[in-house]
Amino acid sequence: MKKWGLLAAGALLLTACGTDEDGSAGAAGGTDAVEIGYFPNLDHAAGIVGKEKGYFEEEIDADVDYLNFPNGNDFIEALDTGVIDMGYVGPGPAINYHLAGGDVVVVGAAANGATLIVSREDSGIETIEDFSGKSFCTPGNGCTHNVQLEMMLKDKGMETNRLGGEVEHQSRVNPASMVAMFEQGQIDAAAAPEPWGTLLVEEHNANVVTEWNEVFLGEELASVVIVTTNEFLEENPEAVEGALRAHKRAVDYTAENEADTLVTVNDLLYSLTQTRLPENVLEAAWERMEITTETHADALQAWADASYELEFIDDDPDLDGFVDTSILDDIVAE
Repeated sequence: MKKWGLLAAGALLLTACGTDEDGSAGAAGGTDAVEIGYFPNLDHAAGIVGKEKGYFEEEIDADVDYLNFPNGNDFIEALDTGVIDMGYVGPGPAINYHLAGGDVVVVGAAANGATLIVSREDSGIETIEDFSGKSFCTPGNGCTHNVQLEMMLKDKGMETNRLGGEVEHQSRVNPASMVAMFEQGQIDAAAAPEPWGTLLVEEHNANVVTEWNEVFLGEELASVVIVTTNEFLEENPEAVEGALRAHKRAVDYTAENEADTLVTVNDLLYSLTQTRLPENVLEAAWERMEITTETHADALQAWADASYELEFIDDDPDLDGFVDTSILDDIVAE
Protein backbone atom coordinates (compact mmCIF):
# COMPACT_ATOMS: atom_id res chain seq x y z
CA MET A 1 0.00 0.00 0.00
CA LYS A 2 1.23 3.45 -0.85
CA LYS A 3 1.22 5.62 2.27
CA TRP A 4 0.05 9.19 1.87
CA GLY A 5 1.66 10.58 5.00
CA LEU A 6 0.32 11.62 8.36
CA LEU A 7 -2.15 14.44 8.65
CA ALA A 8 -0.76 17.52 10.33
CA ALA A 9 -2.01 18.11 13.83
CA GLY A 10 -3.32 21.50 12.81
CA ALA A 11 -5.39 19.99 10.02
CA LEU A 12 -6.96 17.59 12.46
CA LEU A 13 -7.85 20.45 14.77
CA LEU A 14 -9.49 22.29 11.91
CA THR A 15 -11.41 19.31 10.62
CA ALA A 16 -12.55 17.75 13.86
CA CYS A 17 -16.24 18.46 14.34
CA GLY A 18 -17.09 16.67 17.52
CA THR A 19 -17.50 13.23 18.95
CA ASP A 20 -20.68 11.30 19.63
CA GLU A 21 -20.02 8.66 22.22
CA ASP A 22 -23.50 8.08 23.65
CA GLY A 23 -25.06 6.21 20.74
CA SER A 24 -27.41 3.39 21.62
CA ALA A 25 -26.60 -0.23 20.80
CA GLY A 26 -28.11 -1.16 17.48
CA ALA A 27 -28.19 -3.84 14.86
CA ALA A 28 -24.50 -4.04 14.06
CA GLY A 29 -21.19 -4.23 15.84
CA GLY A 30 -17.73 -5.80 15.91
CA THR A 31 -15.54 -2.85 16.88
CA ASP A 32 -15.37 -0.44 19.81
CA ALA A 33 -15.53 2.73 17.71
CA VAL A 34 -16.16 3.74 14.12
CA GLU A 35 -14.65 6.96 12.74
CA ILE A 36 -16.68 8.45 9.87
CA GLY A 37 -15.46 11.22 7.57
CA TYR A 38 -17.51 13.63 5.47
CA PHE A 39 -17.39 17.08 3.84
CA PRO A 40 -19.53 20.09 4.85
CA ASN A 41 -21.07 20.20 1.35
CA LEU A 42 -24.72 19.93 0.35
CA ASP A 43 -24.13 16.80 -1.71
CA HIS A 44 -22.98 15.13 1.52
CA ALA A 45 -26.51 15.63 2.83
CA ALA A 46 -27.04 11.91 3.48
CA GLY A 47 -23.95 11.74 5.69
CA ILE A 48 -24.84 14.97 7.45
CA VAL A 49 -28.44 13.87 8.07
CA GLY A 50 -27.25 10.46 9.28
CA LYS A 51 -24.92 12.18 11.72
CA GLU A 52 -27.30 14.86 12.94
CA LYS A 53 -30.32 12.56 13.28
CA GLY A 54 -28.32 9.90 15.12
CA TYR A 55 -28.89 7.15 12.54
CA PHE A 56 -25.29 5.92 12.65
CA GLU A 57 -25.37 5.57 16.44
CA GLU A 58 -28.66 3.68 16.21
CA GLU A 59 -27.42 1.23 13.59
CA ILE A 60 -23.81 0.68 14.70
CA ASP A 61 -23.15 -1.11 17.98
CA ALA A 62 -20.11 1.02 18.78
CA ASP A 63 -19.13 4.58 19.57
CA VAL A 64 -19.28 6.76 16.46
CA ASP A 65 -16.91 9.69 15.93
CA TYR A 66 -16.89 12.15 13.04
CA LEU A 67 -14.33 14.25 11.18
CA ASN A 68 -15.11 16.73 8.41
CA PHE A 69 -12.64 17.49 5.63
CA PRO A 70 -12.10 20.41 3.23
CA ASN A 71 -10.89 18.21 0.35
CA GLY A 72 -10.51 14.63 -0.80
CA ASN A 73 -6.74 14.47 -0.43
CA ASP A 74 -6.97 15.09 3.32
CA PHE A 75 -9.79 12.55 3.59
CA ILE A 76 -7.71 9.88 1.82
CA GLU A 77 -4.71 10.58 4.05
CA ALA A 78 -6.95 10.03 7.06
CA LEU A 79 -8.30 6.76 5.62
CA ASP A 80 -4.79 5.59 4.76
CA THR A 81 -3.44 6.26 8.24
CA GLY A 82 -6.43 4.85 10.10
CA VAL A 83 -7.64 8.20 11.42
CA ILE A 84 -11.04 7.34 9.91
CA ASP A 85 -12.54 3.95 9.08
CA MET A 86 -15.00 4.94 6.38
CA GLY A 87 -16.93 7.90 5.08
CA TYR A 88 -18.14 10.13 2.28
CA VAL A 89 -15.78 11.44 -0.40
CA GLY A 90 -15.70 12.37 -4.07
CA PRO A 91 -14.87 9.46 -6.39
CA GLY A 92 -11.77 11.16 -7.80
CA PRO A 93 -9.52 10.96 -4.75
CA ALA A 94 -10.75 7.44 -4.01
CA ILE A 95 -10.02 6.25 -7.55
CA ASN A 96 -6.56 7.87 -7.54
CA TYR A 97 -5.77 6.18 -4.23
CA HIS A 98 -6.95 2.79 -5.49
CA LEU A 99 -4.85 3.10 -8.62
CA ALA A 100 -1.82 4.02 -6.49
CA GLY A 101 -2.20 0.71 -4.67
CA GLY A 102 -4.18 2.01 -1.71
CA ASP A 103 -6.68 -0.07 0.23
CA VAL A 104 -10.07 1.43 -0.55
CA VAL A 105 -13.42 0.05 -1.70
CA VAL A 106 -16.61 1.85 -2.72
CA VAL A 107 -19.54 0.34 -0.84
CA GLY A 108 -22.21 2.74 -2.09
CA ALA A 109 -23.07 6.12 -3.54
CA ALA A 110 -24.52 9.17 -1.80
CA ALA A 111 -25.09 11.74 -4.55
CA ASN A 112 -24.88 12.27 -8.28
CA GLY A 113 -24.25 15.56 -10.04
CA ALA A 114 -23.57 18.63 -7.85
CA THR A 115 -20.74 20.12 -9.95
CA LEU A 116 -21.41 23.62 -11.25
CA ILE A 117 -19.03 25.56 -13.52
CA VAL A 118 -19.27 29.27 -12.72
CA SER A 119 -17.31 32.40 -13.59
CA ARG A 120 -16.83 35.79 -11.96
CA GLU A 121 -19.23 38.42 -13.27
CA ASP A 122 -16.53 40.55 -14.94
CA SER A 123 -14.21 37.69 -15.92
CA GLY A 124 -15.16 37.64 -19.59
CA ILE A 125 -16.06 33.95 -19.33
CA GLU A 126 -19.51 33.08 -20.61
CA THR A 127 -18.82 29.66 -22.14
CA ILE A 128 -16.09 27.02 -21.97
CA GLU A 129 -14.58 28.50 -25.13
CA ASP A 130 -13.71 31.66 -23.15
CA PHE A 131 -11.30 29.97 -20.69
CA SER A 132 -8.12 30.56 -22.71
CA GLY A 133 -5.79 32.82 -20.71
CA LYS A 134 -8.08 32.68 -17.68
CA SER A 135 -7.86 30.99 -14.28
CA PHE A 136 -10.07 28.64 -12.32
CA CYS A 137 -10.01 26.89 -8.97
CA THR A 138 -11.14 23.51 -7.63
CA PRO A 139 -11.00 21.82 -4.22
CA GLY A 140 -8.11 19.58 -5.24
CA ASN A 141 -5.66 18.75 -8.03
CA GLY A 142 -7.17 15.82 -9.92
CA CYS A 143 -10.35 15.94 -7.87
CA THR A 144 -13.70 14.98 -9.37
CA HIS A 145 -14.62 18.55 -10.35
CA ASN A 146 -11.14 19.29 -11.70
CA VAL A 147 -11.21 16.34 -14.11
CA GLN A 148 -14.73 17.19 -15.25
CA LEU A 149 -13.76 20.74 -16.21
CA GLU A 150 -10.42 19.81 -17.74
CA MET A 151 -12.11 17.26 -20.01
CA MET A 152 -14.46 19.98 -21.18
CA LEU A 153 -11.49 22.28 -21.83
CA LYS A 154 -9.70 19.50 -23.71
CA ASP A 155 -12.76 19.03 -25.90
CA LYS A 156 -12.36 22.69 -26.89
CA GLY A 157 -8.64 22.32 -27.57
CA MET A 158 -7.34 23.85 -24.33
CA GLU A 159 -5.07 22.59 -21.54
CA THR A 160 -4.13 23.86 -18.10
CA ASN A 161 -0.73 25.19 -17.06
CA ARG A 162 -0.10 21.78 -15.47
CA LEU A 163 0.28 20.45 -19.01
CA GLY A 164 1.91 23.58 -20.39
CA GLY A 165 -1.38 25.07 -21.53
CA GLU A 166 -2.97 28.47 -21.38
CA VAL A 167 -5.50 28.00 -18.56
CA GLU A 168 -4.30 28.49 -14.98
CA HIS A 169 -5.57 26.06 -12.35
CA GLN A 170 -5.42 26.77 -8.62
CA SER A 171 -6.09 23.65 -6.55
CA ARG A 172 -6.75 22.83 -2.91
CA VAL A 173 -9.12 25.77 -2.59
CA ASN A 174 -11.62 25.23 0.20
CA PRO A 175 -15.05 25.70 -1.45
CA ALA A 176 -16.08 28.15 1.26
CA SER A 177 -13.07 30.31 0.30
CA MET A 178 -14.16 30.62 -3.32
CA VAL A 179 -16.49 33.50 -2.46
CA ALA A 180 -13.63 35.68 -1.19
CA MET A 181 -11.48 34.77 -4.20
CA PHE A 182 -14.27 35.86 -6.55
CA GLU A 183 -14.92 39.08 -4.65
CA GLN A 184 -11.22 40.00 -4.63
CA GLY A 185 -10.69 39.16 -8.29
CA GLN A 186 -8.14 36.46 -7.47
CA ILE A 187 -9.75 33.86 -9.73
CA ASP A 188 -11.86 33.95 -12.88
CA ALA A 189 -13.89 30.76 -12.53
CA ALA A 190 -14.51 27.68 -10.43
CA ALA A 191 -15.60 24.09 -10.77
CA ALA A 192 -17.50 24.13 -7.51
CA PRO A 193 -19.37 21.56 -5.47
CA GLU A 194 -22.77 22.50 -4.15
CA PRO A 195 -23.98 24.63 -2.50
CA TRP A 196 -20.94 26.83 -3.13
CA GLY A 197 -21.45 27.13 -6.89
CA THR A 198 -25.04 28.23 -6.48
CA LEU A 199 -24.03 30.62 -3.68
CA LEU A 200 -21.69 32.39 -6.10
CA VAL A 201 -24.49 32.65 -8.65
CA GLU A 202 -27.33 33.72 -6.37
CA GLU A 203 -25.45 36.03 -4.01
CA HIS A 204 -22.37 37.20 -5.93
CA ASN A 205 -23.63 37.55 -9.52
CA ALA A 206 -21.45 34.77 -10.91
CA ASN A 207 -22.24 33.45 -14.38
CA VAL A 208 -23.38 29.86 -14.85
CA VAL A 209 -20.98 28.58 -17.49
CA THR A 210 -22.17 24.98 -17.45
CA GLU A 211 -25.08 23.50 -15.52
CA TRP A 212 -24.58 20.41 -13.38
CA ASN A 213 -26.30 18.05 -15.83
CA GLU A 214 -24.25 19.32 -18.78
CA VAL A 215 -20.77 18.92 -17.32
CA PHE A 216 -18.63 15.93 -18.29
CA LEU A 217 -20.53 12.74 -17.30
CA GLY A 218 -23.34 14.95 -16.03
CA GLU A 219 -26.03 13.21 -14.02
CA GLU A 220 -24.44 9.73 -13.93
CA LEU A 221 -21.15 10.47 -12.20
CA ALA A 222 -21.35 10.12 -8.45
CA SER A 223 -20.22 13.30 -6.76
CA VAL A 224 -20.05 11.45 -3.45
CA VAL A 225 -19.34 7.78 -2.75
CA ILE A 226 -19.12 5.88 0.53
CA VAL A 227 -15.77 4.18 1.00
CA THR A 228 -13.97 2.05 3.52
CA THR A 229 -10.91 -0.16 3.41
CA ASN A 230 -11.02 -3.82 2.50
CA GLU A 231 -9.29 -4.51 5.79
CA PHE A 232 -11.99 -2.75 7.82
CA LEU A 233 -14.74 -4.38 5.76
CA GLU A 234 -13.31 -7.85 6.28
CA GLU A 235 -12.75 -7.37 10.02
CA ASN A 236 -15.96 -5.42 10.74
CA PRO A 237 -18.67 -6.38 8.23
CA GLU A 238 -21.43 -5.81 10.78
CA ALA A 239 -20.26 -2.24 11.42
CA VAL A 240 -20.15 -1.50 7.69
CA GLU A 241 -23.61 -2.98 7.26
CA GLY A 242 -24.88 -0.84 10.13
CA ALA A 243 -23.40 2.29 8.59
CA LEU A 244 -25.00 1.48 5.25
CA ARG A 245 -28.36 0.91 6.90
CA ALA A 246 -28.00 4.34 8.47
CA HIS A 247 -27.06 5.75 5.08
CA LYS A 248 -30.17 4.25 3.45
CA ARG A 249 -32.34 5.76 6.19
CA ALA A 250 -30.71 9.14 5.64
CA VAL A 251 -31.23 9.03 1.86
CA ASP A 252 -34.89 8.14 2.39
CA TYR A 253 -35.24 11.00 4.88
CA THR A 254 -33.81 13.55 2.46
CA ALA A 255 -36.28 12.46 -0.23
CA GLU A 256 -39.27 12.84 2.09
CA ASN A 257 -38.16 15.86 4.11
CA GLU A 258 -36.42 18.34 1.82
CA ALA A 259 -37.09 21.42 3.94
CA ASP A 260 -35.76 19.89 7.16
CA THR A 261 -32.80 18.39 5.31
CA LEU A 262 -31.75 21.84 4.10
CA VAL A 263 -32.15 23.26 7.62
CA THR A 264 -30.08 20.39 9.04
CA VAL A 265 -27.27 20.96 6.54
CA ASN A 266 -27.38 24.73 7.04
CA ASP A 267 -27.21 24.39 10.81
CA LEU A 268 -24.12 22.21 10.53
CA LEU A 269 -22.47 24.60 8.07
CA TYR A 270 -23.12 27.42 10.51
CA SER A 271 -21.58 25.47 13.38
CA LEU A 272 -18.41 24.99 11.33
CA THR A 273 -18.13 28.32 9.50
CA GLN A 274 -20.35 30.73 11.48
CA THR A 275 -22.05 31.42 8.15
CA ARG A 276 -25.64 30.50 7.38
CA LEU A 277 -26.51 30.18 3.70
CA PRO A 278 -29.67 31.86 2.37
CA GLU A 279 -32.63 29.53 1.89
CA ASN A 280 -32.91 30.41 -1.79
CA VAL A 281 -29.32 29.28 -2.32
CA LEU A 282 -29.87 25.91 -0.71
CA GLU A 283 -33.15 25.35 -2.52
CA ALA A 284 -31.62 26.16 -5.91
CA ALA A 285 -28.53 24.06 -5.20
CA TRP A 286 -30.69 21.12 -4.15
CA GLU A 287 -32.10 21.00 -7.67
CA ARG A 288 -28.59 20.53 -9.07
CA MET A 289 -28.00 17.07 -7.61
CA GLU A 290 -29.57 13.74 -6.82
CA ILE A 291 -29.20 12.20 -3.36
CA THR A 292 -29.16 8.48 -4.02
CA THR A 293 -27.89 5.03 -3.09
CA GLU A 294 -27.34 4.02 -6.71
CA THR A 295 -23.75 3.67 -7.92
CA HIS A 296 -23.01 3.95 -11.65
CA ALA A 297 -19.82 1.91 -11.93
CA ASP A 298 -19.52 2.65 -15.68
CA ALA A 299 -19.38 6.37 -14.98
CA LEU A 300 -16.64 5.84 -12.41
CA GLN A 301 -14.61 3.93 -15.01
CA ALA A 302 -15.21 6.67 -17.57
CA TRP A 303 -13.98 9.28 -15.08
CA ALA A 304 -10.86 7.18 -14.41
CA ASP A 305 -10.22 6.90 -18.14
CA ALA A 306 -10.50 10.69 -18.40
CA SER A 307 -8.07 11.14 -15.53
CA TYR A 308 -5.58 8.99 -17.42
CA GLU A 309 -6.16 10.93 -20.63
CA LEU A 310 -5.45 14.16 -18.75
CA GLU A 311 -2.23 12.68 -17.29
CA PHE A 312 -3.35 12.84 -13.67
CA ILE A 313 -2.46 9.15 -13.50
CA ASP A 314 0.34 7.33 -15.27
CA ASP A 315 -1.21 3.97 -16.16
CA ASP A 316 -4.35 2.89 -17.96
CA PRO A 317 -6.80 2.59 -15.05
CA ASP A 318 -8.05 -0.78 -13.85
CA LEU A 319 -10.88 -0.45 -11.33
CA ASP A 320 -11.20 -4.16 -10.72
CA GLY A 321 -12.13 -4.65 -7.07
CA PHE A 322 -12.79 -0.96 -6.51
CA VAL A 323 -16.59 -1.18 -6.26
CA ASP A 324 -18.48 -3.63 -4.05
CA THR A 325 -22.02 -2.44 -3.35
CA SER A 326 -23.40 -5.89 -2.50
CA ILE A 327 -24.23 -5.03 1.13
CA LEU A 328 -26.05 -1.83 0.25
CA ASP A 329 -27.79 -3.50 -2.70
CA ASP A 330 -29.19 -6.14 -0.34
CA ILE A 331 -30.35 -3.44 2.10
CA VAL A 332 -32.11 -1.50 -0.66
CA ALA A 333 -33.78 -4.69 -1.94
CA GLU A 334 -35.28 -5.58 1.46
